[in-house]
Amino acid sequence: MSDSLIQIVTTALASATARSGDHLVCCPGCSQCCIGVFPISNEDAARLRNGLELLIQTDPAGAFRIQERVASSLARLDPWFPGEHATGILHDDHEAAILFEEFANDEPCPALDPDHGTCDLYEHRPILCRTFGPPMRTEEGNLATCELCYIHVSTEEIAACELDPTIPALEAASNEAFNAAHNLHGETLVAYALRSK
Repeated sequence: MSDSLIQIVTTALASATARSGDHLVCCPGCSQCCIGVFPISNEDAARLRNGLELLIQTDPAGAFRIQERVASSLARLDPWFPGEHATGILHDDHEAAILFEEFANDEPCPALDPDHGTCDLYEHRPILCRTFGPPMRTEEGNLATCELCYIHVSTEEIAACELDPTIPALEAASNEAFNAAHNLHGETLVAYALRSK
C-alpha cells in the first residue's frame, strides 16, 4: 500500500488545517461525516483490514466491538446492497448508481465508536475520511466543504484554505496500481471490507 500517498495527504491536511484556523471545526466527538455509507477503494479496504488485525492483537475487546458493529451493519445493508454480496464489490452501472443515492444514508460506519464519536481505526481510515472537512474540488470543479465548517466565510477565504488539488489524481493512480497488483476491481463499503471471512 502506498505509504507515500498517506504522507502526502497528511501533509496536505496539516497545511489546509493551519490555513483554515477556527473555520475548520472538525474535532474528536464530531461524527456527522461518519453517518451514511460511501464507496472506498480496495486499497482503503486493505488498510482497514490491516488496522483491525493489529487491533485484534493489541485490543481484542475493542476489535470485538468493531466486529459486532460490522455484523449488525451487514444485517441492515445486505437486503438492499447494490453490489455483489460474495465479494462486497459495488455494481458500477447506472441503475446501481441511482440505487446507491438513496442507500443507507443513516447507517453509521462500523468503525465509529458510538459512545465517544471517534474512529476505532483512525490511523487506518480511508483517504476520503482523511480529506473530508477542508475545501476540496468536486469533479465539477466546485469547492466543497463540511457543512459544519467555514460558516460565514467568503468564497475567497474558503479558496485560500483549499486542500491540495492533486490528491484525487494521486489517489486514483495509487488505487489503480493496487488493483493491478492484486487483480482487483471496483469499490466496496467499510462494513464489507471488515466482515469476517
